[in-house]
Amino acid sequence: MKNTTDHFREIDSASLWHPYTRSSALRDFFPVIVRGEGVLLFDSSGNRYVDAISSWWACNLGHSNPRIVRAIARQAGELQHSILGNLTHPRAAELAYELAGIFPDRRRRTLFASDGASAVEAALRIAVQYWHNRGKIGRSSFAALEDAYHGDTFGAMAVGYLPTFHEAYRPLLFPVYKVKRPDCSECSLGPAGNGGESCGTPCFSSMERTVRDHAGELAAVIVEPLCQGAAGMKIYPAEYLTKLSRLCAENQVLLIVDEIAMGFGRTGTMFAFERAAIDPDIVCLGKGLSAGYLPISAAVVKEDIYETFADEPEDHTFYHGHTFAGNPIAAAAAIECLNIYRKEDIVKKAARSGQVLAARFEAFKDIPGVAGVRCLGMVAAFDLTEKEGISGEDRARKICRAALKQGILIRPLGAAIYLLPPLIAPDEILAETTARLLELVKVV
Repeated sequence: MKNTTDHFREIDSASLWHPYTRSSALRDFFPVIVRGEGVLLFDSSGNRYVDAISSWWACNLGHSNPRIVRAIARQAGELQHSILGNLTHPRAAELAYELAGIFPDRRRRTLFASDGASAVEAALRIAVQYWHNRGKIGRSSFAALEDAYHGDTFGAMAVGYLPTFHEAYRPLLFPVYKVKRPDCSECSLGPAGNGGESCGTPCFSSMERTVRDHAGELAAVIVEPLCQGAAGMKIYPAEYLTKLSRLCAENQVLLIVDEIAMGFGRTGTMFAFERAAIDPDIVCLGKGLSAGYLPISAAVVKEDIYETFADEPEDHTFYHGHTFAGNPIAAAAAIECLNIYRKEDIVKKAARSGQVLAARFEAFKDIPGVAGVRCLGMVAAFDLTEKEGISGEDRARKICRAALKQGILIRPLGAAIYLLPPLIAPDEILAETTARLLELVKVV
């Protein structure tokens, strides 16, 4: 029985707690994934699945990329782990230097962590301590968008509170100024301000009022740039970000941009904030940083913020870190990912593939029970409405279960169905996946 599908399901059912998974979802079919190749995953029974969500938005370069695998193996034979406290190692230094070079102003410092939520926690603490270091008393509050998601640690939950995920922990979270979220799909002006033209962003008024009214107590504003992922892939215009950057600068409030999901080519530029032509104070990275191959994340901080953390004449050291921050093997994987992004022109290719995906999604606009079809780079989504007495959320879950049995891995976000495939997905895979999804939506 060892190494069989039944064996792994049996020990899984007895021992494993699945993240973000309803227990009832495991009563029926669930695959045992044993191998990945390109945009495909394979289970222990030999079935193939299109990884249409990049394994939680991380595997931008697909699975089993030989260059990344070789980089991991090479580093594993040299140095497996070393702390960064009072010393360094080549891969961490190289990765930090390479990251600084892809920002508008390379005068930045990178603090490594292991996952996106940890990078957000670091960014929040840096923002608060920055004002403390400067002697500005009372600058310890944050503003964030409604329905934001920034992770599941306590600080991240506070600024990214979603009742469905976090309601039980509400009494433990610090208060945050929540701003009405922008969402082009719900705007009377139409998606992205009528096809890319300036819409004037009337949705910005809530943010502007909040920042101006509370500037004296705000440490920072934190946002997911251009697309709020866990909210259901809610897309908003770059003009909003441009105005936000200007507003924060005018009111001396730091701007934290959470690029964990949207960074590294997902929106058609290396970082989503580039589409707004801004240079945020702190940028959180993860997921695509190592293309999902190993856990690594980062808070990338402007040099003038870093300089306030000196220990002379007063000790303003940032006493914060994680055991595996900047792990050599993970850093080696990330360096090779940056090489691939650059040498294989992945971002430009992703922008073109995003146009292909958007064209395919046009067909969903004509389907009854579908609303808010929207695309941004290699992100495509729509909402399901009630149909024949079945709620949009129930329809979404039903469609995702049926898609899995047809070899497509997707997961709903409430009533939203989305595709977020690897950036290297061939056109034929995009066509096959959207065609199958279209047929499922028609009948469910």
